[in-house]
Amino acid sequence: MNHRTKVSSGTIWEDQVGYSRAIRVGNVIEIAGTTAMDGIQIQCPGDVFGQTTFILQKMTKAMESLGGQLQDVVRTRIYLADIKFWEEAGRAHGAFFREIKPVSTMLAVQALIHPDLLVEIEMTAIIPQEHV
Repeated sequence: MNHRTKVSSGTIWEDQVGYSRAIRVGNVIEIAGTTAMDGIQIQCPGDVFGQTTFILQKMTKAMESLGGQLQDVVRTRIYLADIKFWEEAGRAHGAFFREIKPVSTMLAVQALIHPDLLVEIEMTAIIPQEHV
């Protein structure tokens, strides 16, 4: 059986809802849907590029704390509150992944958990066996 190593963001919602920010099992890291929240403060209101950048930085830190690195990312899922901002989210995503090129899905959703949150991202990373 593989051991689970978890990362918490320290928010009250993790206990209320019952989830972890990120989990590593073996050489796989899964990072939960992440928004541009820092504690209870929304970062970069009205700025999809800024929120996407903040989220990817936050996710990178969580992944690194579990022994992964950005080049280990194999999948991202980007959820937008309004699909018309896909280019801004894509430009920020490209700044992180232009060379890595994980598989990615981008889609619009009816709403995120707060109206000022414009984007939410999930991520999966697989650490190469030689680094485990």
